[in-house]
Amino acid sequence: MGEGGRPLAQLRHLAERFPMSVHGVGLSIGGEGRIDADHLARLRRLCGWLDPASFSEHLAWSTHDGAFLNDLLPLPYTEATLARVADHIDEVQEVLGRRMLLENPSTYLAFTGSAMAEVDFLAELARRTGCGLLLDVNNVYVSATNQKTDPLAYLRAFPMQHVGEIHLGGHAEDSDDEGLPLLIDSHGTAVVDPVWALFAGVVAASGPRPTLIEWDNDVPDWPVLAAEAARAARMLEPAA
Repeated sequence: MGEGGRPLAQLRHLAERFPMSVHGVGLSIGGEGRIDADHLARLRRLCGWLDPASFSEHLAWSTHDGAFLNDLLPLPYTEATLARVADHIDEVQEVLGRRMLLENPSTYLAFTGSAMAEVDFLAELARRTGCGLLLDVNNVYVSATNQKTDPLAYLRAFPMQHVGEIHLGGHAEDSDDEGLPLLIDSHGTAVVDPVWALFAGVVAASGPRPTLIEWDNDVPDWPVLAAEAARAARMLEPAA
């Protein structure tokens, strides 16, 4: 979201050839304070000249007492949170003049104070605001593993009618203090077979959606990236 230079020149060139997906990490859509007006203004300028095929953000918060925390932190799923996030989505969509997609988070713990399931929370946000959803299949797998829930049940309940984009990505494997599996959403490795299997089930049940593979850290040589994209394309073709 800078003012110029080589990155924006490259992006302009790519936008002439490919549909762009603008994916934000800094709006703090779930924060208790107001949306950062300067951040939102820069985002509006970017989307204005780039005219992306989609714009998305995370169901998370990253700000507190005027400080920005470089993380995507989880929210309790309550009526108060629902109202706050809906207000923020309304503001963002009004300023940008376009629909935004909201991504399901990767989580490591659950709030005991949550009053509704995550899929119900997302569905109600879409109903209230008209926003779309971004289904990150790796996040579903990471959260289900960490919280010992069923990823297939989550996906069966997900409001697919609102999904405008799907994300895939890799994760790091660790263990918690009890020696149980702990997965970290890292975007630094290849997509694992269980996530590919979940993706295949989503596509078979609900049809193809624009799909993006996230690989942000320890980026490999181009043939590895191309092979990941080709595998996703092959899985999308029969449904299309």
